[in-house]
Amino acid sequence: MTEPAEPTATPVMKPLHPSQAEMPFGLMYGKAITKLPDDLYIPPDALEVFLEAFEGPLDLLLYLIKRQNLDILDIPVSTITTQYMEYVELMKAMNFELAAEYLVMAAMLGEIKSRMLLPRQKDDEEDEEHDPRAELIRRLQEYERFKQAAEDIDELPRLERDIFPAEAKRPEFTREKAQPDVDMRELLLALKEVMHRADMFESHQVSREKLSTRERMANVLDKLKGRDFVPFVELFNPEEGRLGVVVTFLATLELVKGSLIELVQNGPFAPIHVKAKTLVLEESDVLAQLELEDEPDDGVDDETDAHDGTKG
Repeated sequence: MTEPAEPTATPVMKPLHPSQAEMPFGLMYGKAITKLPDDLYIPPDALEVFLEAFEGPLDLLLYLIKRQNLDILDIPVSTITTQYMEYVELMKAMNFELAAEYLVMAAMLGEIKSRMLLPRQKDDEEDEEHDPRAELIRRLQEYERFKQAAEDIDELPRLERDIFPAEAKRPEFTREKAQPDVDMRELLLALKEVMHRADMFESHQVSREKLSTRERMANVLDKLKGRDFVPFVELFNPEEGRLGVVVTFLATLELVKGSLIELVQNGPFAPIHVKAKTLVLEESDVLAQLELEDEPDDGVDDETDAHDGTKG
């Protein structure tokens, strides 16, 4: 005997895309409302849309005249007055707050209409200035000119409405020019030139005061204060002779060694300039950073004769 086959379960088809829940109209006592009540009555005039918007009574009159393609110089006062009053009553029914000028214009139209109905005398028929509509026509023409001018101005391109200034800024590119290293040969040639200039001065001093390298370092820093680049040759005073030039040169080398100044040369055989690397410091603070090796405190003495023996 064969056993009966077991019933197979029918697979449940799931939707391919999840469905979004219906959004409620609103909440009432914390409960979402997604369906309108069956006994809800909405009157046919529950929603009324009033598209025309006027800046004043003259704007309303001009709108009524242009809508019917009427000549502004020959206004049918009776028809325009009737339409004007219909709009005023409509705005009252819409609970619009009417300005007093609308009512003043209504009274003015009523006066013109009544004066138009009165019989005229023969003398008044030939005189155009006695036309009751003259003042109203003048005001309408003046208002039309101002309104047209305002529309022309509004059509001009306006900043932040039609034209927007560009806010993007191009990146700033800085190009750093690498300073060439100063060759020792160039430095020695500059020293030779200074020594040659010092030889041109003849010294007649009997005795020479002691020159201190540390003091000369402070003098060099004083010359560099407040200046970006100082020519190398300006650090030397040829009148001091060879000894003064040597002491100044040694002081300059010590300052370069202590990373307090740097020597800059724009190209081969170009003049050498000196630039201070530190901020403006007191002499005592600067000298405290220096580590002089094998430098006597009493300075450099001239062990030669009283005269420096320079060439005249």
